[in-house]
Amino acid sequence: MRIAQKPPSEPAGRRAAGKLAGPVDSRNPGLARWGPASRQKYAVAPRAPSRLVHVSRKDGASPAAGLDSRPMTQADLTRQRLVRAALELFTAQGYHDTTTPQISKKAGVAEGTIYRHFHSKQHLLNELYRGAARWAGKLVRDADTLQVGPREKLAELGRGLVAGAARESAVARLFLLQRYSELLDEESRKTARDFRLGLESLVAQGKADGSVKPGAAEVWAAVWLSVVTLAVDRVSAKEWPETHAGVALALDAAWDAIKTDSRIAG
Repeated sequence: MRIAQKPPSEPAGRRAAGKLAGPVDSRNPGLARWGPASRQKYAVAPRAPSRLVHVSRKDGASPAAGLDSRPMTQADLTRQRLVRAALELFTAQGYHDTTTPQISKKAGVAEGTIYRHFHSKQHLLNELYRGAARWAGKLVRDADTLQVGPREKLAELGRGLVAGAARESAVARLFLLQRYSELLDEESRKTARDFRLGLESLVAQGKADGSVKPGAAEVWAAVWLSVVTLAVDRVSAKEWPETHAGVALALDAAWDAIKTDSRIAG
């Protein structure tokens, strides 16, 4: 899995040299290579690839899976700056304490510019949230394709979430640690629900083979995720490196919390 870096800080009108980074959301920096089919922009990397989380356009168009080799326009670059600024401010000081003038100032654009790309601050939040949720959902799908047992699939998912927290901490915190339920629109709720259902499916596989305790998969999935988010929190806050021993302990503890008691099973 590859995580986003900040967009190039080159002067306006000047494209950064390098290869196309791959599927991006021109508004939401984060984690890429997911998304429904339609039109899609791709970021231009400075020297190394820079991948960004995809968010839909203001006119409703959604990302496509194919390669679009067209260079980013000045409008695309402005949108990227707005998205990065909002993501950092929302996760650092909270949605309600962040104003659109603050976002515009951090992005280095005029105050009214934000409304050329987003209907409102809440619209911007939902675009960011959906991009982060799709990243997490892709990790679930990738883990489920592995030809291993439920325990190994969940462990791979946990490692992917922690890796994302290390490389793009704001994206991981936005989706896994912060609560915006009253601000989310139906599309955002559905995207988050897809992630939860995918996780519950992995847990249900463990129930089916007897490796997970009896009981609702929804409950055990929530228990597993709550333990894993301990590591996500510490890593995204830069308190732990991704390789910290506490990460492995947390992932093991997440499995231990839902696994069948071997003494009973035996």
